[in-house]
Amino acid sequence: MPWQKDQVWKPFCSERCKLIDLGEWASEGHRIPGPPVHSPLDDNDESDYH
Repeated sequence: MPWQKDQVWKPFCSERCKLIDLGEWASEGHRIPGPPVHSPLDDNDESDYH
């Protein structure tokens, strides 16, 4: 289905559904399967910041 200007929340049906889905991703209720990915942001070594 092509995108239409009146479909403000596409692919969601409403703002409420969009916020619920975002909350699920933020709380890790939704996950994409696979091995964990290491991120430099995960490091708690403060020595890099001095």
